[in-house]
Amino acid sequence: MKALLIAASALAFAAPAFAGTPVSLRMDTTDADGRVTLGDLFDGVSGAAANLVVAPRMGPSAVLDAGQVQVFARRAGFDWDNRQGIRRIIVREGADNSGSARAGLAGPSRGNVEVLAYARSLSAGEIVQPEDLVWTKMAGAPADAPRDSDAIIGLAAKRPLREGAAVSARDVAAPQVIKTGDLITITYEDSGISLSLQGKAMAAASTGDVLAVQNTVSKKIIQAVATGPGAAAVGPRAQTLQARSQPVRFAAR
Repeated sequence: MKALLIAASALAFAAPAFAGTPVSLRMDTTDADGRVTLGDLFDGVSGAAANLVVAPRMGPSAVLDAGQVQVFARRAGFDWDNRQGIRRIIVREGADNSGSARAGLAGPSRGNVEVLAYARSLSAGEIVQPEDLVWTKMAGAPADAPRDSDAIIGLAAKRPLREGAAVSARDVAAPQVIKTGDLITITYEDSGISLSLQGKAMAAASTGDVLAVQNTVSKKIIQAVATGPGAAAVGPRAQTLQARSQPVRFAAR
């Protein structure tokens, strides 16, 4: 009984320590000096606490773990409930929490647009994975910004992509399965007949793309449809694959 009373007393005294001032995540998290502070991240933080540094920003953007930010805020006496279940917070170079713009940068008003952004930098050719994307708030979105991450996952970066940048459908394309100069197997199948020959790819291609292939024996150039890594097809199968892949590819781009 005594132990229970002691425990109850401990909880009663501990409760106020966990109760913090409610704050909300800013719609567009930016900082101007490379020092990400509580004031840069949250509305409702004032005084000296607003200048508490949560993390440095070494480049154009910084990606913070939302759980760690939440713990930091609580230790400083602020409570962010994170009801949206945000996992990462992207902080971009821009205006500080007072609204003044960094020298040399435009100072648009803070926006309230939820867009898909890159959680890390990607090299050209890298395949976009689910963990590479995060929803965040920005002042605006690209005209071709995807509404669903599934439209981007599994596609390849067409060029280097910067961490924190808003996702654009033009950033990605179907991954290449054939590279220029590859020796590939070309097959023809129809009515139980199957033939194959070796050729040299004259261009890179993704599955469903038409590419020029040189017959390594006759040196003639033929048109084939890429079917997978190191493989292409001609004839009825090629026409079917091309018809199936084109609508999907155009929709993704």
